[in-house]
Amino acid sequence: MSEKSVWKPAFVTRQREDLTDAEARALICELCHHFYHQGWASGTGGGVSVRNGERIFMAPSGVQKERMLPEDIFVLNREGEVIEPPQTPGLKVSACRPLFLHAYTLRNAGAVIHSHGIYAMLATLLYEKNFVITNQEMLKGIEGVGAFDHHEVPIIANTAYEEELTNSLEEAIRAYPKAQAVLVKGHGVYIWGRDWMHAKAQAECYHYLFEVAVKLHQMGLSPAHGGLA
Repeated sequence: MSEKSVWKPAFVTRQREDLTDAEARALICELCHHFYHQGWASGTGGGVSVRNGERIFMAPSGVQKERMLPEDIFVLNREGEVIEPPQTPGLKVSACRPLFLHAYTLRNAGAVIHSHGIYAMLATLLYEKNFVITNQEMLKGIEGVGAFDHHEVPIIANTAYEEELTNSLEEAIRAYPKAQAVLVKGHGVYIWGRDWMHAKAQAECYHYLFEVAVKLHQMGLSPAHGGLA
């Protein structure tokens, strides 16, 4: 990407679900900027996609997410075909595209977030096949989950290339209908919601729970047993 001034979030779309195309482009930049400062999208990692009707807006691959501009965004149809390339030359559509599409197709998601947050990654190393946690108030922030439920999030094996995760992520989404996320071993997490506000809230709750799990483990306590030794 050519040198540009850092995009400053205006937050004009902060509490709205119905967006114009221009607002959808700006919103992805705003979210990427925010997630970068959360440590979820450093080193060009991570990604954000928002569905606006039948049009899917997606951050490009391999760019500094905190410096993105609205003209850098790809627009795709529901089949994942690029229908409007970015105005900025030389950008590539996200390697997460087929993974995002599974959440749109299988869960009718309105937005999908891919995070490289450190606690999400560390949480994948505590478990073999699925992340389990209970007895946490923040669980109530996850769609359809109560504070005392044993909530499970699938963990799939990492691959050399993002698109190679496509089949295993699809299987995990189908196998864990109560989860709003899929973790990738040693990598990060995919999280979705019915719209961008819901997806953002799900991501914040999950990252809180991942951090709690790691810290409980450090204390010799079991996240899967409600913090008991």
